[in-house]
Amino acid sequence: MAVKTKSPQPLLTLDGVKKYYPIKGGILKRTQGYVKAVEHVSLEVQKGESIGIVGESGCGKSTLGRTILGLEGITEGKVFYEGKEIQSLSDRQRKAFKKEMQMIFQDPYASLNPRQRVGDALEEVFIIHTKLTKQERQERVFSLLEEVGLKREHAVRYPHEFSGGQRQRIGIARAIALNPSFIVCDEAVSALDVSVQAQVMKLLKDIQKKHDLTYLFIAHDLGVVKHFCDRVLVMYLGHTAELATSQDLYKEPLHPYTKALLSAIPRPRPGQKRERIRLEGDIPNPADPPTGCPFHTRCPIATEQCRQEKPVFREARPGHFVACHEVEESLTL
Repeated sequence: MAVKTKSPQPLLTLDGVKKYYPIKGGILKRTQGYVKAVEHVSLEVQKGESIGIVGESGCGKSTLGRTILGLEGITEGKVFYEGKEIQSLSDRQRKAFKKEMQMIFQDPYASLNPRQRVGDALEEVFIIHTKLTKQERQERVFSLLEEVGLKREHAVRYPHEFSGGQRQRIGIARAIALNPSFIVCDEAVSALDVSVQAQVMKLLKDIQKKHDLTYLFIAHDLGVVKHFCDRVLVMYLGHTAELATSQDLYKEPLHPYTKALLSAIPRPRPGQKRERIRLEGDIPNPADPPTGCPFHTRCPIATEQCRQEKPVFREARPGHFVACHEVEESLTL
């Protein structure tokens, strides 16, 4: 079951989404196992909200974002957009659907053609998806550049002539070109300097307010997520560990993994101290995940039940969901 919220019609619903990658070997290249990148993720995203997805590298957060957009095929489960199951759409319907959901990539330079002028790259979107005239397309390109803080004359430049922050602004312009409703920001500011991060995040917020956008904000920097997102989903080894509003999660985290992640955030003022929770060992191999709770091999409070039985992702407090046996037991006492 998807995590329930108050709205009767969420913009996006994930119901038991799984994404496995086959491991092939031998002379005949037969499937010998699977890398379980995303494991039974259920979530509801409301229109206009920003929901963050955090976790260590390899937890499946980027794979989840790409799977939602159809860049990766779903192994199992369903994705609904405004009540419509995406997998059941025809090719014609899927083309129209692509206008509604876009992505801002981590590396803006890699997502741009180095041999193509920026203006041509942006105009290409309108050539494929609209019937605008050449003049109308050019005016729309100029308008997009100005909206993201660039100038008209930048349209004739190539990607290598821009700074990292400017390239990301171009990536944002391309993402909003067709007036989408939902945007996946995949580590959209992680490669930028701190001062540039603040500028880009302000731009994203301004654009969200102007266009009534919904964001899925994937990041590893919990400090950034705290001030940008309404709710935060914590992932570990492809599983959902905790989900709560930003205020609740940062004020009183319930899952031991979330507590460890938050303890690593640097304090902004000298002299302030926070007890650092250091996790022992590495993230298990997603091709051979541990039995029971996926976090039990590194958890400081793991019990025999954690090693044998997988915890259920359930609501521990109003709007606060967690998958942990120890949390469940402490709340029932």
